[in-house]
Amino acid sequence: MTLNFDLWVDRSHSDSVKWNKYHNQDVIPLWVADTDFTAPPQVIKELQQRVAEGVFGYGFTPPELTELVVARMAERYDWQIQPDWIVWLPGLVCGLNVAVRANVTPEQTSLMPLPMYPPFIQAAESEGRQYKAIAVKQQQQRWVADFTSAQSQLDGRESLLMLCNPYNPGGTVYRREELLEQQAFAKRHNLVVCSDEIHCDLILDPGLKHIPFASLNEDAAQRSITLLAPSKTFNLAGLGASMAIIPNPQLRLKFLETSKGIVPHVNILAFVAATAAYRDGDEWLSAQLDYLRDNRELVTRRINAMPGLNMVAPEGTYLGWIDASALPVTDPYRFFVDAGVGFTSGAEFGEPKFVRINFGCQRALLEKALDRMDVALRALAD
Repeated sequence: MTLNFDLWVDRSHSDSVKWNKYHNQDVIPLWVADTDFTAPPQVIKELQQRVAEGVFGYGFTPPELTELVVARMAERYDWQIQPDWIVWLPGLVCGLNVAVRANVTPEQTSLMPLPMYPPFIQAAESEGRQYKAIAVKQQQQRWVADFTSAQSQLDGRESLLMLCNPYNPGGTVYRREELLEQQAFAKRHNLVVCSDEIHCDLILDPGLKHIPFASLNEDAAQRSITLLAPSKTFNLAGLGASMAIIPNPQLRLKFLETSKGIVPHVNILAFVAATAAYRDGDEWLSAQLDYLRDNRELVTRRINAMPGLNMVAPEGTYLGWIDASALPVTDPYRFFVDAGVGFTSGAEFGEPKFVRINFGCQRALLEKALDRMDVALRALAD
């Protein structure tokens, strides 16, 4: 199979959210977390075959897809799951919201590391609810949540711990001892744990391995809701096939009851794409990871050579968290947009002096964006 991740696909005239944000502006979009790579060839082929049938009535979850997910969790992550633990969803964000609504009353609170992927915050604040932040600190060139410092702010109203591994925005891949610390914290305070593991296949450090929170031990499994999807792995985000894996039958029933009448069924084409991706996409994934690793090295080297900027090399995801607090500007996001580079504003994550870069794009485009940053920063220094 010949795979070319340098292949340019012009998305500027399509329905792409990423590319339409700066429509008719000379701004390179490196923000929302989808890549500019074409999906695995087998996914495209099977979607075309399904569309050629010409009938798009109600469908059901393909049994093959369930079998593939069970096998994938065992083979890649040493996690033995049962088919009936899987709840299919039309997107991971709705899973965050269902997890909150099913496990947090208006009088209770959620806990989460901050900064955090914005839909976590939005879900935690739904219908007037509140959340408490667990501080994240840089430690040995990694972003880690400080659970020790969180102790002092607890008042007994906490019911849900929301985690993200690999961590978005910092790219941290949590080690087993760190996950065990999280599990012990959750057990001590009787918390349900909702763990977003959507980037689990995108581990950039070859020596690291993703460990599902629920796979740690039986206690972790019984208090866990794990959210997963093929969307980030295979660039299928616009199709919307996600899942919650919930071993505890009471938690699963509560999740299903909360979803009823609100969460729609998964799109039939999304099921086709997910099945093809999980069955035949791993060669493509391996090639994509090689490409992303080179992009990460380029971005980390170039950005850390720029005055006023610092970026810890992400261990996973295709996202970098850039500290721009040393720049003499009020709004780093706006400064770079004016320079022709569109990041995600750190303000959305709770850190306005940061920006998040998506380096899941063609290398030539990435180099062009980095060159623009260089020019803007030199002009700022003059």
